[in-house]
Amino acid sequence: MSTRARDVLINIGFGNVVFLNKIVSIVVPTSAPLKRLREDARQNNMLVDATSGRKTRSMIITESNHIILSALQSETLVQRVNSALMENLLDK
Repeated sequence: MSTRARDVLINIGFGNVVFLNKIVSIVVPTSAPLKRLREDARQNNMLVDATSGRKTRSMIITESNHIILSALQSETLVQRVNSALMENLLDK
């Protein structure tokens, strides 16, 4: 049975998951523009904090313009996305 990319969930830490096809980008939240983006999302109720109280190490931007904060490194998340994409290709 083939798994479609829209059905693939990516673990972003602490039992939280995001649908793979909803991710637009994964960024490191250290620059001033990204800090402003985070605050704008908070003010517009578009911010999801999935850090479980830990330091924010990456931000996931979704196609609906929601910002999801994760305590995992962006490199770790990218590896998980790549692994899921490879598994999806091999299932076909």
